[in-house]
Amino acid sequence: MEYNIGIDLHSNNSVLGVLDQHAQRVFSKKLPNDLDLILKTLAPFKSPQSGVVVESTFNWYWLVDGLREHGYTVHLANPVESRQKYSGLKYTDDKHDAYWLAQLLQLNILPTGYVMPYDQRAIRDLLRKRWHLVKLRNSLILSLQNIVARNTGQSVAASQIKEETFENIAPPAFVNEHIQLAGQASKETIDFLSVQIDRLETVILRSLEPNAQYHRLKTIPGVGTIIAWTLLLETGPIDRFPSPGRYASYCRKVGSARISNNKKKGEGNTKNGNRYLAWAFSEAAVFARRYYPECQKFYDKKLKKRNEPVAHNALAHKLCRAAYHILKNETEFDMTKLFHQPVVEKTASQ
Repeated sequence: MEYNIGIDLHSNNSVLGVLDQHAQRVFSKKLPNDLDLILKTLAPFKSPQSGVVVESTFNWYWLVDGLREHGYTVHLANPVESRQKYSGLKYTDDKHDAYWLAQLLQLNILPTGYVMPYDQRAIRDLLRKRWHLVKLRNSLILSLQNIVARNTGQSVAASQIKEETFENIAPPAFVNEHIQLAGQASKETIDFLSVQIDRLETVILRSLEPNAQYHRLKTIPGVGTIIAWTLLLETGPIDRFPSPGRYASYCRKVGSARISNNKKKGEGNTKNGNRYLAWAFSEAAVFARRYYPECQKFYDKKLKKRNEPVAHNALAHKLCRAAYHILKNETEFDMTKLFHQPVVEKTASQ
């Protein structure tokens, strides 16, 4: 017997909906997030022809991995695209959502997400943790710079804050014990985070073996070791993106405005996509402008017409498209093609 099973996954519970081969609803139940209990409940519906759909939420790892280890064919549903297919319905609940996922699978129209292999996912998540710590450290560096500026009118470079001791960067105004305590708290936390970031980088670089794709990506302006690995691990198989426009959309490097009659009528979900790829290409654009005159020239040209964020994103978008072609065509970066005007592609997000 063939069954299609939808699981609407939440932070502390899962709602199961089972359809038989005739699309009849045969079972539904709300269960706590306990893998053994879910496996026991699904056992009567397990068969080589059966499929399971799990909604791609923040906590899907344990469930998808556990079901696959026990022989289930598991699909990861894209929640944004799945939701669009029934956005006109007046009423839905968790039970309906579970059945809906099962129905999409049965009709073979389920929009799926990519399930990265376990080992690669683990190192990718370690890279994400490094990104998180760097982000925290940058916020503390800005805080310490603001403390100095507020109390002295002077500025201190981020590199100085990271490399020197607190005594060397503390201005005379820090004789006030409260100001000094605030500054010391920031500096000590910055130093602690720097140690942790270095620790993660050591493990990451020791665990990854450079391959041809990695070396090709490093030929892109502004792309160094960490950014190249981020691009590879966050992108996954490039074939899942049918065009550079779709890839740029996934990297959050296309506009999301809805235009009608030359007027802005709204805006799509700007957070739809991969924020780590968005960061990677944004960082690459900064370094590209710094070390490559051609990139700086392109940025300056855009800056004259618009503003700084638009000019920066335009350069990041160019680098994004270059990465797509490099991965797709297995070729190295060519500066002569970077600023060639491509045929405009229309994507769902555009």
